Amino acid sequence: MTTLPGGHAAPGAPLAGAPDGPLARVAGRIESVLGTVVEHVAAAIVLIEIIVLFAGVVARYALHSPLVWSDELASILFLWLSMLGAVVALRRGEHMRMTALVNNVRPAVRARLEVAALAASLAFLVLVLGPAIEYAHEEHFIITPALELSNAWRAAALPVGMGLMAIVALLKLVRTQRLSQVGLALGLAAAVVALFWLAQPLFAPLGKLNLVIFFVGIVAATVFTGVPIAFSFALATFSYLALTTNTPMVVMVGRLDEGMSHLMLLAVPLFIFLGSLIEMTGMARAMIQFLASLLGHVRGGLSYVLIGAMYLVSGISGSKIADMAAIAPVLFPEMRKRGAKPGDLVALLSATGAQTETIPPSIVLITIGSVTGVSIAALFTGGLMPAVVLGLALAAVVWWRYRKEDLSQVKRYAAREIGKLFIVALPAVALPFVIRAAVVEGVATATEVSTIGVVYSVVVGLLVYRQFNWGRVKPMLVETASLSGAIMLIVGCATAMAWGLTQSGFSGDLARLMADMPGGAYGFLAVSIVAFIILGSVLEGIPAIVLFGPLLFPIAVQAGVHEVHYAMVVIFAMGIGLFAPPFGVGYYGACAISRVDPNEGIRPIWGYIGALLVGLLIVAAFPWFSIGFLK
Repeated sequence: MTTLPGGHAAPGAPLAGAPDGPLARVAGRIESVLGTVVEHVAAAIVLIEIIVLFAGVVARYALHSPLVWSDELASILFLWLSMLGAVVALRRGEHMRMTALVNNVRPAVRARLEVAALAASLAFLVLVLGPAIEYAHEEHFIITPALELSNAWRAAALPVGMGLMAIVALLKLVRTQRLSQVGLALGLAAAVVALFWLAQPLFAPLGKLNLVIFFVGIVAATVFTGVPIAFSFALATFSYLALTTNTPMVVMVGRLDEGMSHLMLLAVPLFIFLGSLIEMTGMARAMIQFLASLLGHVRGGLSYVLIGAMYLVSGISGSKIADMAAIAPVLFPEMRKRGAKPGDLVALLSATGAQTETIPPSIVLITIGSVTGVSIAALFTGGLMPAVVLGLALAAVVWWRYRKEDLSQVKRYAAREIGKLFIVALPAVALPFVIRAAVVEGVATATEVSTIGVVYSVVVGLLVYRQFNWGRVKPMLVETASLSGAIMLIVGCATAMAWGLTQSGFSGDLARLMADMPGGAYGFLAVSIVAFIILGSVLEGIPAIVLFGPLLFPIAVQAGVHEVHYAMVVIFAMGIGLFAPPFGVGYYGACAISRVDPNEGIRPIWGYIGALLVGLLIVAAFPWFSIGFLK
């Protein structure tokens, strides 16, 4: 994975070529102590979340005595987990960023860009700290209904997390750079902030052109010079709101909070931990051996397994990133052993994320039904076959890419051997079905169900596979917190950016433009595909649907497009935008889950994106795939 200066290998330790003076050593020791404390707290929160949510399931389903406070406590802890996890990720250099440009310049220039990226992140953290404190103070007057606590206990995670990240960033600069370089970097960052502030009168008459300047220009400039994706989004949004509107910055902090506080997203860290647990208990090895015995002798066999596995587990957690976290740790190690390149793996994983957006119980489908009035049952029925069409398109690309794969060293298993491996793997293979059954039967919510998977994996690991390394539990909890923090910060900053776009009137303008396009139903579908691919790359599915669904679905019906058919088309279009680099947030989430440098997946992903577009055009052209099974 591409990292910030100071890499993940030994946080707090001096780097090669870094200053080794007294100040650098003191900064390293402080960073090490602070980082250790934060890691322990974040790991403890992950464990507490699992215990609280599983206790809620047991109390409600087994004891018929619901814990009315469990979701509330989980929500409070989740924001703390997201912010402290982001601190851990910053210290360990695990925030996702694009380094295609940084890696192709002279070492001296690269070093300056690395320092500039860290200084830019620090600048945002310093600028937003005041509004974050103000936001937490305003939340003091809100009392939670079950625990009767001030909401400031939850909201305080934002200023605490921002402050700790600022301290870690400053310590990292002092530890890795000479004081003159630190001073220069901070001075340049302050100068850029001041320059934009002085230029504020110039932005007022530009109107909608400011959207291009801030949400295209600044995002592109910061992303391609190595600033972490989350901080690139945050800097663009903060700058736009501060310099072109009268919006108090405390409102942006509120949007950050909103983006990171959906309880459904709590499934992300829990499924990340579940993925690690499956690998540690030996369940992953058992599943892979069985799947390899079935398809290992087929060229690209495990890639087909990945496509099918994502279809099966999609929708269980309500989060695509959580779905990927359940699959990648199981399949990727064996696929790497067979020669698959990391870039191709993350590219296919991202593509399957887009392909399975319509698999029920998709939260995007539920959102469409909620804001447009379309039958959710009809959407669930209509979502299955279009995903098959896109899955077949991806399978065609897999066949082409692996058609010359050397399988001379791959063993072909006899039926009896496959049967034995199936029996061994049965407890592991049953896990996805246990999880889905728990949701369908109402035993647990989509958020809680991952805890059932965790408990199931612990029991199977201890009693069936007799493999459970207690010493790995704490590092796994820390890794879960770090990865979750990096992902949640991107989601929060993307939510704030989406809100900034909506306040500009952009959504209404786009709806009017699309309504006036010629070509009837197919013309409207074509424009919708282009528009929602672009929107999906910056707004994600749910914000885009909430903003544009009520406006565009009535227009689609007037144009002669069935509303369920239109829902499938726009969901896939948004999915393609969400998982396509360089702006798609989902792509960076897949890279984070896979621990693959984003640059490695950019070239191979375009073949899969092309296949998804072909599949989308087939679904758009033939409504039967979406509505053929409706009653």
